[in-house]
Amino acid sequence: MSNFEITNPANGETLASISGDTPDSVRAKFERARAASAAWRATPLATRCAAIEKWSSLLSENIESLSKILSQEMGKPIGQARGEINANAGRVQFFLENVDKHMRMERRSDDSNTEEFVSYEPLGVIANISAWNFPYFVGTNVIVPALLTGNAVLYKPSEFTTLTGKEIERYMHQAGVPEDIFIGVYGKGDIGEALLKQDLDGGFFTGSYATGKKISEQLAGRLIPLQLELGGKDPIYVADDVDIESAAAGIADGAFYNNGQSCCSVERIYVNEAIADKFVASFVQSVKGMKVGDPLEEDTYIGPLTRKAQVDILKAQVADAQSKGAEIAFGGKPLEGNYFEPTVLTNVTNEMKVMREESFGPIIGIAVVSDDAEAISLMNDTEYGLTSGVFTKSRERAEGILSQLNSGSVYWNCCDRVSPNLPWSGRNNSGIGSTLGVEGITAFMKPKAWHMRAAG
Repeated sequence: MSNFEITNPANGETLASISGDTPDSVRAKFERARAASAAWRATPLATRCAAIEKWSSLLSENIESLSKILSQEMGKPIGQARGEINANAGRVQFFLENVDKHMRMERRSDDSNTEEFVSYEPLGVIANISAWNFPYFVGTNVIVPALLTGNAVLYKPSEFTTLTGKEIERYMHQAGVPEDIFIGVYGKGDIGEALLKQDLDGGFFTGSYATGKKISEQLAGRLIPLQLELGGKDPIYVADDVDIESAAAGIADGAFYNNGQSCCSVERIYVNEAIADKFVASFVQSVKGMKVGDPLEEDTYIGPLTRKAQVDILKAQVADAQSKGAEIAFGGKPLEGNYFEPTVLTNVTNEMKVMREESFGPIIGIAVVSDDAEAISLMNDTEYGLTSGVFTKSRERAEGILSQLNSGSVYWNCCDRVSPNLPWSGRNNSGIGSTLGVEGITAFMKPKAWHMRAAG
């Protein structure tokens, strides 16, 4: 086993020393899953559903201890950690309520001689390499529908949320999912590579574009389903007819919630020139009210960045923007340790790194546009395509703008929002495939076509 340490990003203290996996132990875990997969596939759906429902209940029953673990190892403010676990129950419930009807055999057509049906079967043994920023959300998006549809899951949480990953695994087994069907794999990037070398039936990854690209290259030629939920450079346009204070407060929350460490955090703002000065003033006022502090304190809104390296990335984005004419309206500096001031930059352009490269931290650029057409052009000027949105009082105007934006999700008068009812997908460098929605159930099954003709 390879040991690695889990540290608290708020103070640098060591939380635990973990005995991680090796390539040999990963192989052994895969073989266990393969040997057990047929029995799980044959397990009645009602039994699988009962286990997942129990798992969700156990998370809710132990929310305080689980929230503290997540807050300590990732830096998520404790109230937001608690909120993630609470909201996760809704995602689980969506899958429980919808999995049966999307697994049933369907009659497609019949004539006097031949009946035609389609049935759905599990992929088999899948790997889920998950993310650290919302480990319960992004984990549930994959592991719950995968298990419900009869797959075995090798689950590798991020090394930055290993303790949370171990709790997810522990309660999964306690809820009744067999130990050989849901298996945790622990370690850093090399262990993820070892996992992907196994004879898998599907690979599912949530994380950065850079890592997603490496994974796609590693699995190239394998002819198995690959799903990549990657990052974004998510824009919002603020039209000239909005309630300025309300829009500014909502967008500020969408930009800085979870320390800005979300693939769908607002990362670019385009505001109509008619209200630009008032909007910036109101936005800055909202950001000033966000307390930076110990993530275990209930009133903390901005905690430490999970990864120390991200501090340097944000510093570089600020310096690049200033060198090209941007101004700092608020913040702009790193603080002690892994902390970075919530930062608002104005007079920005799309040539600046802060408007092109994923920030994944509490920093935002605000650009002024002359009209809707300019906003649309600048919003689409990106290598990503995860989310985008518009704030305006007019639904007709919003629909006209949103229909022209190249992203997997679009928002009217809201942002940084994910619903289990809708597919979560990206375009361009934001990924391939879909989680959530009906698409997030069928992604874990393969269809079989039945041509049934009675002997004549």
